[in-house]
Amino acid sequence: MDNSDYAYLDRQPPHPVAVPPPQPFFKSFKNSLKETFFPDDPLRQFKNKPPSRKLLLGLQYFLPILEWGPRYSFEFLKSDLISGITIASLAIPQGISYAKLANLPPILGLYSSFIPPLIYAMMGSSRDLAVGTVAVASLLMGSMLGDEVNAAENPTLYLHLAFTATFFAGLLQASLGLLRLGFIVDFLSHATIVGFMAGAATVVILQQLKGVLGLEHFTQSTDIISVLRSVFSQIHEWRWESAVLGIGFLFFLLSTRYVSKRRPKLFWISAMAPLTSVILGSLLVYLTHAEKHGVQVIGSLKKGLNPPSFGDFVFTSSYLSTAVKTGVVAGIIALAEGIAVGRSFAMYKHYHIDGNKEMVAIGTMNIVGSCFSCYLTTGPFSRSAVNFNAGCKTAMSNVVMAIAVMFTLLFLTPLFHYTPLVVLSAIIMAAMLGLIDYEAAIHLWKVDKFDFVVCTGAFLGVVFASVEVGLVIAVVISVLRLLLFIARPRTFLLGNIPNSTIYRNVEQYPTTNSVPGILILEIDAPIYFANASYLRERISRWIDEEEDRLKSAGETSLQYVILYMSAVGNIDTSGISMLEEVKKTTDRRGIKLVLANPGAEVMKKLNKSKFIETVGEEWVYLTVGGAVEACHYKLHTCKPDTTNEKLQTWNNV
Repeated sequence: MDNSDYAYLDRQPPHPVAVPPPQPFFKSFKNSLKETFFPDDPLRQFKNKPPSRKLLLGLQYFLPILEWGPRYSFEFLKSDLISGITIASLAIPQGISYAKLANLPPILGLYSSFIPPLIYAMMGSSRDLAVGTVAVASLLMGSMLGDEVNAAENPTLYLHLAFTATFFAGLLQASLGLLRLGFIVDFLSHATIVGFMAGAATVVILQQLKGVLGLEHFTQSTDIISVLRSVFSQIHEWRWESAVLGIGFLFFLLSTRYVSKRRPKLFWISAMAPLTSVILGSLLVYLTHAEKHGVQVIGSLKKGLNPPSFGDFVFTSSYLSTAVKTGVVAGIIALAEGIAVGRSFAMYKHYHIDGNKEMVAIGTMNIVGSCFSCYLTTGPFSRSAVNFNAGCKTAMSNVVMAIAVMFTLLFLTPLFHYTPLVVLSAIIMAAMLGLIDYEAAIHLWKVDKFDFVVCTGAFLGVVFASVEVGLVIAVVISVLRLLLFIARPRTFLLGNIPNSTIYRNVEQYPTTNSVPGILILEIDAPIYFANASYLRERISRWIDEEEDRLKSAGETSLQYVILYMSAVGNIDTSGISMLEEVKKTTDRRGIKLVLANPGAEVMKKLNKSKFIETVGEEWVYLTVGGAVEACHYKLHTCKPDTTNEKLQTWNNV
């Protein structure tokens, strides 16, 4: 070997890759736990504070009303008063409608718009979320409980199971927040939610054909085949009076929404439309005695505030599993919707909401609500959008809404006696049409075909099987995609951008130049047991393909393989074993393995496993440019016919 070769080999890279200093195990474990469960560092505000201040901050954390309450002003009250009254006009007819959707007594929809908003106003961190019942969770509860108990044949047991399921849903939601496990909800991706909501909305709309057509007997199944079979097998029982009323009110509701969208300042028109429909429908039925001509009405509603129901929970073994399963599934969906809606409006107003704190608030209001004759509630988008457009300033708008509902429960419930069920069906159908976001589906198709498959799978599963099946299909496809990302990470061939020392993906930058005798590969993911075998085979295939290309072109044989590891955030023992096997493979072929920019965690583990010694510290570089420069120098200073011998000599040294 020439003196110049030894001189270069003895020279260390100008900027060697550092091995991070060792940390005690417990400190490292503590940091990992903190990053996993406390990424937002909620305890930061307690540092260097006196005990009295820490107590106050602790109370404010769980009861945000103690933070914004002392600063509350008359100007805020005026805005919240208008917003609260506006959303109450929407909450009352929607609450009654959604309770019917869950096969529950209509009065429960009003109960659920009284207690839970008061709890959320004290504990919630969103200024814009308007709390109440939602169509999808109502459908889920009605479908899953209906599979076990017939609401018409055993209404008392069904009602008690609904309270029990709500209790378990709240318990799950609050536990996820307290244990900082909110990331579990993130497994419901945006594509999953778009498809699931569209499918559920379609099912709900089809279910409302019962009310629109005035049918008394209807299938308990939610799939489209069963629903259409039930509708068209009873053509002789269709009521034209109900159909005319339903189509008329649906047209009215959609028209008001169109006006409000075209002119946002007229948002109150669409917000007041459901209550207006209820009033007009009730007057029409009362004056024409339409209930005697096949138009079904709500009937009498019980006056008074929420009766306690904590003694009605069903914990018997035969029904407990049904209540728990319903609570878990419906609770997760309701939680995902509420947090997504809260974050959306917080982004518009440039403030931050704590997802885990929201879980505790939503869970607590459902636990308390289940003890006072309420069923599952969250923050529905339609009601929150009205609250936002009405100019709400704080969660006090929920208190105003709750007071309006309380007044209705105490004095106005008899007025709903003649409210036609077809109007409630029209209200639900109008609200559900807004959940079918076809523009989002088209966007998914354009941007990411796999996300579109997830969306479509959720939609078809809900529409053709059931709500639960659709949800399972969507989650399974999403998790499968996540596993594919982990098990089949991308590897890229890098080339040199002309007139620079920058190296980029040759597919993204077709004008890049390959470096003779050097193969540069980028690994774009952490290396774990799940993908180690694939990466070993993929790297070997890259080497085979490059050698075949060089041989066919008559160019210089492959001498170096550079692995660019900037994107490799971590590596486990299987990954290290994979690198050792790659090193042995390249050695047998007379090729030198070079590492470029391994991260701190990767470098620490490679150093502890002695792999750095195996490769040689002089073959670990900070940049791809530095590695290429070193390899290029070797290629030009070593004679081709003695390269392998010199590499072996250097390894022995």
